[in-house]
Amino acid sequence: MSTTELPASHAELMDGVYRWQRHIYDLTRKYYLLGRDRLIDGLDVPVGGTVLELGCGTGRNIVLAARRYPDARFFGLDISAEMLETASTAIAREGLVDRVTLAQGDATAFDAKALFGRVGFDRVFVSYSLSMIPGWEKTVSAALAALSPGGSLHVVDFGQQEGLPRWFRTLLRGWLRKFHVAPRSTLREVLESESRRTAASFRFRTLYRGYAWLGVVALPR
Repeated sequence: MSTTELPASHAELMDGVYRWQRHIYDLTRKYYLLGRDRLIDGLDVPVGGTVLELGCGTGRNIVLAARRYPDARFFGLDISAEMLETASTAIAREGLVDRVTLAQGDATAFDAKALFGRVGFDRVFVSYSLSMIPGWEKTVSAALAALSPGGSLHVVDFGQQEGLPRWFRTLLRGWLRKFHVAPRSTLREVLESESRRTAASFRFRTLYRGYAWLGVVALPR
């Protein structure tokens, strides 16, 4: 596992939040991190392709994606050493060590060549991480910069719960704040702006009455 110099405050915050939670993270989050499997199914990774997950956490998504696309190579980046320890264990348990490489780094500014020995990926995805990353807009730009021509960025995260009752939104936002999570109200606008800047195509879906948002930015070849 590779490392680079990290912003200590955020790395330490994430390690503190997940030092113990990582052991039950996947068991609890499956009930409210909705749309993750839909994102994985929509990656449509080419045979022999390469996939980078930013904010890979416990490795849950990478393991599922590696099963779904057995001919692809996977790479995961996370700022939390605690989460990466859990991810490494999961990947080894699934016998995926030869196909998955992990690195510790900041998703807003990373050097893919230094960390992974690659300068481009066929797919990059970010699942419920932008809502936890300070300066998350930089992550979108960095993800697009890490794509090969014709590659695509896939994002799923909390929406604004626009079709759900106000009391539900209030309870959810209060719960998420306990884990330093803030749904990004401008997510769609940022993805649209970045797609225009890169001459990419853009698709966006609201899921579960706005509980989650799913966006895809596909670069031209």
